[in-house]
Amino acid sequence: MLFSRTSLTLPASAVGVNSNVRHRNPLPAPILRTNYVLIDYENVQPESLAGLDAEHFKVLIFVGASQTKLTFEVAQAMQALGARAQYVKIAGNGSNALDFHIAFYIGHLAAGDPTAYFHIISKDAGFDPLIQHLKAKKVPVVRSKSIEDIPLLKAANTKSLPEKVNVAVANLKQRGASKPRTVKTLSSTISSLFQKQLPEDELAELVAELQRLGFVTVLENKVSYALPEGDA
Repeated sequence: MLFSRTSLTLPASAVGVNSNVRHRNPLPAPILRTNYVLIDYENVQPESLAGLDAEHFKVLIFVGASQTKLTFEVAQAMQALGARAQYVKIAGNGSNALDFHIAFYIGHLAAGDPTAYFHIISKDAGFDPLIQHLKAKKVPVVRSKSIEDIPLLKAANTKSLPEKVNVAVANLKQRGASKPRTVKTLSSTISSLFQKQLPEDELAELVAELQRLGFVTVLENKVSYALPEGDA
């Protein structure tokens, strides 16, 4: 099954009809880049694919050579995704065979869709050196231990300022040495994390809160970090 590049255009907010209110031209709707979710089914067997039904997600489930069953819920969700879903059956039982397949598919997909973002769903920390290498090559990729831990899904479900701070801090920690180093790139990074859905005042409030909590320090427009210890 071949993938074609797709994006999701969100509808602009309705414009009021009150004649006493000055109408503004609606901002252009953001284009969401494709997010590929590559599931290491030998390592993680998700109970569902909740949250991955949006048009900007494409899902690949990598199934081990000796695996013969998937849950009904997962199979049903994959079927509902249609052309945005793909199974990859591993042919042999060699050491790390599935991991090599995931690495190949990321490279192959990134070559055809250079703006894409990749999510590896696995508890296997052996992927981390690959992820570091890909990030050095400007291929955005992150490993999450479950679908629920995907940063994009967490960001979409946050409502309060403390929740947004937690999501932003977790994302910055995952970036390692590739954290943004200026206020402009920090704001752009956080905006992209929230799929450019944060109004400017909420974005500024979030950056200010990161500074107030001591996670971010700004000196002459240069940014340094003091992020909390623990898992990203």
